[in-house]
Amino acid sequence: MAQSLGDVAASALGPYGSDAWTALPSQVRTQLVASGEGALAEPWPQILASDYRAYVKTGDRARFEALYFARRLKLNHLVLAECVERQGRFLDAIVDGLWLIAEESGWQLPAHNAYGRGGQRLPLPNPADPVIDLFAAETAANIAAILSLLRAPLIAVDPGLCPRLEQEIGQRILAPYLARHFWWMGKGDERMNNWTAWITQNVLLSAFLLPTAQPQRRAVAQKALSSLDAFLKDYAEDGACEEGVVYYRHAALCLHGAMTVLDEASPGLMAPLWQHPKIRNMAEFILHMHVADDYYFNFADAAAVVEPCGAREFLFGKAVGSLPLQDFAAADWRRSASRLMPNEWNLWYRLQAIAAAGEIESWTRDVPAKSDSLYPGIGLAIARDGRYALAVKGGHNGESHNHNDVGSITLYKDGQPLLIDVGVETYTAKTFSPRRYEIWTMQSAYHNLPSFGDVMQRDGEAFAARDFAARFDTEMAEISLDIAGAYPPEAELQAYRRSVRLLRGRHVEIRDEHEGSRPAILSLMTLMEPDVQDGVIRLGELARIHLQGAGPITAEPLDITDARLRQSWPARLYRLLVPLAGPSLTLTIV
Repeated sequence: MAQSLGDVAASALGPYGSDAWTALPSQVRTQLVASGEGALAEPWPQILASDYRAYVKTGDRARFEALYFARRLKLNHLVLAECVERQGRFLDAIVDGLWLIAEESGWQLPAHNAYGRGGQRLPLPNPADPVIDLFAAETAANIAAILSLLRAPLIAVDPGLCPRLEQEIGQRILAPYLARHFWWMGKGDERMNNWTAWITQNVLLSAFLLPTAQPQRRAVAQKALSSLDAFLKDYAEDGACEEGVVYYRHAALCLHGAMTVLDEASPGLMAPLWQHPKIRNMAEFILHMHVADDYYFNFADAAAVVEPCGAREFLFGKAVGSLPLQDFAAADWRRSASRLMPNEWNLWYRLQAIAAAGEIESWTRDVPAKSDSLYPGIGLAIARDGRYALAVKGGHNGESHNHNDVGSITLYKDGQPLLIDVGVETYTAKTFSPRRYEIWTMQSAYHNLPSFGDVMQRDGEAFAARDFAARFDTEMAEISLDIAGAYPPEAELQAYRRSVRLLRGRHVEIRDEHEGSRPAILSLMTLMEPDVQDGVIRLGELARIHLQGAGPITAEPLDITDARLRQSWPARLYRLLVPLAGPSLTLTIV
């Protein structure tokens, strides 16, 4: 590590008063000022102790989080508008927002208010014993960025304001970060997840955007590097994110953010790692998971519909030298209605988007055609042709944000969802509790998988696929595995071999072979109302599924009212229940 670690700029645009802000395109300036004016007109959300306590009392986390994030988003709008306009019109409101956040008893979410991984959640935060969670660290990074941008005008308002805010960051984040061990920092073989990269990025921003002392900077950097090593150890060389495509943005993209901060603080420090194949593979994961428009292959707690990529993905592609990722991110950015990330509460991300907009706008390369992908690290295979996009998930049921989905299939035709992974409902206390698998979206019976009587797959790393294999040829792609190991002994199952073939330019075949004493019933999840006649399932005009070896088929409507699920799906989904009439079942999808 370099002997001296320098300051990190909040953005390439520079602080308040920089000519780069006035040089922004007029359309961008107008948009940012308009958002600030809108924020001025809205009252500051008030957060009560009862809002915080609701999580422990009822399991609800949505109300508190809506208030919490609305405060931070309003503040970001005001800050960006003031940086553009430079007339002081937004300063009083900015001070109000900073003071409100400084007066919050805890910056951690109620759902994370615990002193150990999976520990008891306490009803209220203890200001004397802060918890560093995802959003405590992100709040500190936001305030540090604001101080980096607006220090001079804030000092003019009150010389004591900036020291007060720096003290809050020091007491809530930097001091406990160096003095304590939080589980997400990594220890031995303990598995890490998105928390490690996400929090580490924001702690680094908090330290290096402020005028912290050199010894403290070195200590933070050393601990951060150790945590990033712990994070990377749980990724296979293929770079797949076991938490799904949504958490790619909080895992791999935050790794990029942390590395970017370290590289700016100590130029050249990350140079060898940017060229490492594993880091590039992690960057490109999002590219290979894309289907069409906003649709992605989803598993775990990921949604099927994801906001377009943009500046963060583009910059990661640039850092690792991936032109395909830059091509993809730039194309997504051009079709996005949210290029400047107006709904993002992380101010640094918004500053990156504003600073990179000109470079992305001028990017003219075409997006390359998508190809087959294989991720043996998590047991995921993806096959494509001109009409079909197919994914088969193997792996095990002990992954972070796991759903019991070993062997499940996701299929799109002509860019439209055909066999779907439903995703996850709005998070509650139950989502991350011992009762997680009582939630229907987590259960194998609501994936494209068989059940045996009432026996479904079980959670845990021991419940895994066997003999996972994939072969990609010019004329055909074939993915096979045995999913019997994902079921408990009461399934009375010796084997359940699944072979999925894409005959390119023709159709998709799924063949299931069952060896066991209990009756097998296959679930198929779709968003189109099925019409079942004479052994054929018709899904509107999109597809027909011809069946061989099936018993009488029933269709079950599922009304979808959850707000998170409705971001991807219509108000009603359908589950087809297809009994196996014998030891084998074949589905031909055309």
